[in-house]
Amino acid sequence: MAAVLTALALLTGVVMRGPITPVCRVGMPCNEPAVGAVLVFSRDGRVAARVRVGARGRYSVRLARGIYAVRQDPLPKIGFGLRPDRVAVTRAGGRANFFIDTGIR
Repeated sequence: MAAVLTALALLTGVVMRGPITPVCRVGMPCNEPAVGAVLVFSRDGRVAARVRVGARGRYSVRLARGIYAVRQDPLPKIGFGLRPDRVAVTRAGGRANFFIDTGIR
């Protein structure tokens, strides 16, 4: 049986969350890096990768090229959740930034 090797490409980006206060004020940030958030990348209904967001909201993950659904884990109870919720990975990899709506109003 021959092994099939799939080339993996590096996808990187930044994940921010907000608002972090009910009222945004001049000189005070309304958003912050989503340090510790977990992103789940799925394709064809199967989880392909999970990644924990690191310092300054940065993440990196190696994926085969294709279109992936992306969600936050656990799913939020309030807010709109993660946007965008899909990402395209090319042979060269790429960059995708995400935003988590906290639902604070």
